[in-house]
Amino acid sequence: MADVGGVQQYLDHITHHFETHNKTRDIRNHDAKVHSVSWSCDGRRLASGSFDKSVCVFALDRDRLLREKTFHGHTGSVDQLVWHPSHSDSLASASADKTVRIFDTRTQKSVHCIATKGENINISWSPDGNTIAVGNKEDLVSLIDARKAVVRSDQQFKYEVNEIAFNKECDQLYLTTGSGTINVVNIAENKVVNSLKGHTASCICIDFDPSGSYFAVGSADALVSIWDVSELACIRMLSRLDWPIRTLSFSYDGQLLASGSEDLVIDVALVNTGDKVAEVPCESPTLTVAWHPKKLLLAYACDDKDRDTGTIKLFGFEN
Repeated sequence: MADVGGVQQYLDHITHHFETHNKTRDIRNHDAKVHSVSWSCDGRRLASGSFDKSVCVFALDRDRLLREKTFHGHTGSVDQLVWHPSHSDSLASASADKTVRIFDTRTQKSVHCIATKGENINISWSPDGNTIAVGNKEDLVSLIDARKAVVRSDQQFKYEVNEIAFNKECDQLYLTTGSGTINVVNIAENKVVNSLKGHTASCICIDFDPSGSYFAVGSADALVSIWDVSELACIRMLSRLDWPIRTLSFSYDGQLLASGSEDLVIDVALVNTGDKVAEVPCESPTLTVAWHPKKLLLAYACDDKDRDTGTIKLFGFEN
């Protein structure tokens, strides 16, 4: 953590940045609400997954998104998607149709379709690129060998598992649970080695910062907790929002954390202090947020209705 003077200087700088860079652009490309947005590792493309069963890929062109292609194939809602951590052409999607699909943006269709045992709701790709973890509505977590595109193992949990994330070393899986805990699973031993109590209600979402040193958890108690990985200790709580936290994202430098909920704003906080840096106004509850991996641009999608449904928004352009 930085010295107090340095932190205050950065806070002043970044607050001023968003006073002059708070323009939002949007693009509508789905026929139903967008559940998930995710950036490729090089930041050149943004992907979105929707209730309309499709996966869309956009190219970032200076100050706007350009539609590149739409992948079809899923027969159910696409609930979450994730890009390969180091290959910018590869992404995976988790669907209610009981499959995971891996797409290559250089082709016109999925290159792998992996059958799973239930309706999938969350997905995570290990930082080393070797493993995809997917969780379903019945709280079963499957580990998929990403290179062979086969399910390597299944683990059934007796409690609600909401979201999953790998640690930097790829030897542990962090699960947010319905009982307000973050459970840490040793992958090799297939067992829970730590249960971190941080919230009084269901833990919904989790995100690791790019360095793997910290992670954040959003809960139904409307709080966001920030944790030190080496200590497995909660170092900060954010309490500005009033509704359950549905989605989180760390900025590329790990300095900022965006939190989305049913509140009609997305909160952007300075990780070091918890101070509010900016807020992004929304007209409906936020379903997904994702910072660009190299710029201070925030992609997000809301539970929009009528004409606006299926819209992806991009915040952070110069006024």
